[in-house]
Amino acid sequence: MKIGIDLGTRNSLVFIPKKGVVLQEPSVVAVDLDENKILAVGHAANEMIGRTPDTIRVYRPLKDGVIADFVVTQAMIRYFINKVSGRFHFFKPELVISVPAGITSTERRAVIEAGMNAGAKAVYLCKEPILSAIGAGIPIHSCSGNMIVDIGGGTTEVAVISLGGIVNFQSLRVAGDKMDAAIADYVKRKHNLAIGDQTTEDIKMNIGTAIPEKDPKAMEIRGRDLVTGLPRNVRINANEISDAVQDSLAEITQTIKSVLRDTPPELSADIMDKGMVLAGGSSLLANLADFVSGAIGVPCVLADDALLCVARGTGAVLENLDFYKKSIMVKK
Repeated sequence: MKIGIDLGTRNSLVFIPKKGVVLQEPSVVAVDLDENKILAVGHAANEMIGRTPDTIRVYRPLKDGVIADFVVTQAMIRYFINKVSGRFHFFKPELVISVPAGITSTERRAVIEAGMNAGAKAVYLCKEPILSAIGAGIPIHSCSGNMIVDIGGGTTEVAVISLGGIVNFQSLRVAGDKMDAAIADYVKRKHNLAIGDQTTEDIKMNIGTAIPEKDPKAMEIRGRDLVTGLPRNVRINANEISDAVQDSLAEITQTIKSVLRDTPPELSADIMDKGMVLAGGSSLLANLADFVSGAIGVPCVLADDALLCVARGTGAVLENLDFYKKSIMVKK
């Protein structure tokens, strides 16, 4: 059995050949500290964030796209394998796991070990930009340059790909999480209101925009008043969110510019013709493609199903494992 896992800082997706994406859950694990056992993983654990007693800790075991808590990550991978393998439970699966392009050898070893300990027969690691490009339908083996900008929860990966390999890339640890933190910070400063992670995520998904709008959407949010300590409602609009995330977006565009500066001229010309492709969950922020295109002067398009690109890429690799083993794998 073969399983592809897009191990994300915020969401993890599991892909099985011929079935597609079979699981999409938050990368969250709840642990009972008294008994030292896992209580919940994924959606169930996510609902506990900000609502637990002292005896229960809710972890997000991946930080900036890499493993921050080894034991908890292992438990999470095991949960994913068990949940999708069903009646094939006795067979150890082969795993293809996505990792950031800028991963260190120690971090790489940690992912392989976590996969093996979770019950895999073999673990192959694939660089996220490559998987993302495959999933977005970019012909990575052609000899022309393609640029992919994968904005996830913990990292933004910017890469130029040609002939099946990465020509140059940069990995930036500014992505969806930093945007969320900026929004929470803005609401605290501007409205004197403390809000939780869940609320911040809802704001970003419902009314977030990269470019201020003439007729901005608004939504009602609830949090704790920092002066009185009591619950309070506030109405907030999309342009305030745009204001809050500008610094994060500026860092992302800066990284794209610096990757373009180091790109050979022939490949730059290809990218100018074709435009760059945005993928990853956080690229779904409204008007982001227009923002990036305006800031850099290169056309920019959003991939179809941007959130699923990496998972679909793992699927393509699994179906042609022997072909890809040579070119893009980092195998134990």
